[in-house]
Amino acid sequence: MNKIFRRVLFPLFSLSTRYKMDENFSNSNRKISTSLKGLKGEEWENAFSKYISEIKYPPVKDFKKGLEWFNVSKPISFKEDLKGKLVLLDFFTYCCINCMHILPDLKEIEEEFSIEDGLVVIGVHSAKFQNEKVSSNILAAVQRYNIKHPVVNDFEMDMWQECDVYCWPSMVLLGPNANPIILLTGEGNKEQLKLYIRNALKYYKARGEISNHTLPMKSVYHHLPEKKGPLLFPGKITNVLTKNKEEIFAVSDTGNNRIIVFDKTGKILKQIGSSKIGFKDGSFEEAQFNGPQGLTFYDENELFIADTENHAIRMAVLAHDTVKTITGTGEQNHDDYTGGKFSMNQSISSPWDVVVYRNEDNLEALVIAMAGTHQIWAYFLNTMQLWKNNKGAVGTCKCIAGSGREENRNNTYAHASAFAQPSGLALCKKKSEIYIADSESSSIRRFSLIDGRVSAVVGGKEDPKNLFAFGDVDGEKYNAKLQHPLGVAMSNDDSHLFVTDTYNHKIKVVDIKTNVITTLATPPGTFNEPGGLCMSLTEPKLYIADTNNHCIKVAELDSDYKITKVTQLTFSSTANSKKSPKFRGDTVKTTPVSLTKEGGQFSVRVAVQFSDGLKLTEDISQNWEVEIPNVSYSCVPKSGNNLKEVEFFVSAPPGPEIADDRVLVVFDIMTCTDSACIPKKFAVEIPMSCSEKKDEEKLVTVNIKQNSIEVV
Repeated sequence: MNKIFRRVLFPLFSLSTRYKMDENFSNSNRKISTSLKGLKGEEWENAFSKYISEIKYPPVKDFKKGLEWFNVSKPISFKEDLKGKLVLLDFFTYCCINCMHILPDLKEIEEEFSIEDGLVVIGVHSAKFQNEKVSSNILAAVQRYNIKHPVVNDFEMDMWQECDVYCWPSMVLLGPNANPIILLTGEGNKEQLKLYIRNALKYYKARGEISNHTLPMKSVYHHLPEKKGPLLFPGKITNVLTKNKEEIFAVSDTGNNRIIVFDKTGKILKQIGSSKIGFKDGSFEEAQFNGPQGLTFYDENELFIADTENHAIRMAVLAHDTVKTITGTGEQNHDDYTGGKFSMNQSISSPWDVVVYRNEDNLEALVIAMAGTHQIWAYFLNTMQLWKNNKGAVGTCKCIAGSGREENRNNTYAHASAFAQPSGLALCKKKSEIYIADSESSSIRRFSLIDGRVSAVVGGKEDPKNLFAFGDVDGEKYNAKLQHPLGVAMSNDDSHLFVTDTYNHKIKVVDIKTNVITTLATPPGTFNEPGGLCMSLTEPKLYIADTNNHCIKVAELDSDYKITKVTQLTFSSTANSKKSPKFRGDTVKTTPVSLTKEGGQFSVRVAVQFSDGLKLTEDISQNWEVEIPNVSYSCVPKSGNNLKEVEFFVSAPPGPEIADDRVLVVFDIMTCTDSACIPKKFAVEIPMSCSEKKDEEKLVTVNIKQNSIEVV
């Protein structure tokens, strides 16, 4: 594994002495790789079985009692719940970009090997930051990342030490008696893991040691706030003045995989993206995103979007309601730290923010915070030279600063500098400087586009390898301390920089002349992990993406840039933004869901049963998708491919007009009889009614026959 993609926890623990040196579990990957080297087919399987039969690592001790669990209805243990299961422990900390990169791999593994098949994936949250030890914050992260397997808050890192783990991310595969099999570190182990799991299941099933029992699962979405409006974990926000001098904003509605464009009153003007997770260009209704973050307007008609989990940069053309990809392949870049390829031929990794830079010759580049490779990249809108020996051709995308090592290293030479998960960008036009929220070093950095110099502003430590210098202290340069800042925004006069000190739940301001940062006082609890912000172009106000509060906050400023008042923006739909569900096939209707005029959240569970000799076709994805009435609604999850888990949560807006709305659940499945395969595509319509009492949940049973569908 490339060392750049490994995160080593060197300041906290050395390897435990639990195992003898010749049997140290941290070397298990090397041991098994040596045993299997050069082998294939049956010879490989026999050698793997021999390895499992011979390893003598003692069973892992059970999870401590009293830990908080997520996605399950009760704490689980090796003795009571995991006996007879292969268990894959994913040691992660939710701030870590490399840990985020593991999640799609785990999802694919879980789709191939179910709990009933004998595999249980458990996320063992082992926090880096103090803020990450708080269970409510882990809960929000599990919701935000759409993690469906059990997760435990191992806040004292007991299981970490028990398993000899030493870096993030790490995965430990255990046998059916909690016996360790292998420890894998870093990214890029998906195929290796699948091979080990497949053969371990085969080995233990042959010995009668695998059980097909289920676990007491319960979705974390049950704990979403009751009235959160249309946004779900909004990440970044940006703004622009139109030719008519009207200010419009765009927010990345990250949890809903869409972008919402609105005016300063909260009136929704456009929804960009279908809300379905995917990677698709086309009309605003058809386009698909995956966890979009950073946004910046080129002008009032063009918006650049960092489509983070699709590893791509997209452009939305508001005049034509279309989306196109300008760079990125949709697949993560693992080993290219230079770039330079044209447009969509260039793979990139987890772009987190974007900003347009225009030099004195009116030549332009889109600067990108490339969190996944810990670098700053640029997509060149024109052929231009940034500084000596740093030239980019139009339409190409390449690294312009950072070695790719995860460090807080400042340097006069751009490529000798190093960043640690850069997550926010702001442009100082007067000085042609980019200010960077370098989240994992908990610092703000300055990057000159005139000469390439990277320098410190506030936070962090002079030691470039110290990524644990975090806290909550105002002051100058290294004396100041932040905790995982994600967002930055420049004042309109280019004199001050506003910062979302995300894990301290605060907004702060930096005097960029003196490198002094000051907290902007607000009542405790005003913000919850704010991820982005922008300053109004017409008023002394900050618009803040208050991520874990699922809303936009508006902070009014005085002439000294102190906050005098904070309000929450209320969204409303226009006729232009309201769209009815578009499915037009066979539809069955349920009884209505009752909501009050205040709107709110309700859950829906759909049970599917079959009759007339009909059954589901095995080993085929059985898909369902939710269509909501309009952009003022929110739904999570929006789709699935397992009919055993058709459960979702809808947030409805206030107003009596909801009585005219309906939610559709569209099914696209394959059924069969003893003699034929019969595809079925239909929808379940759930109308809404306005009442004095609100329904908390809706339970629906659908009976599918060969020639008809009915709601029971």
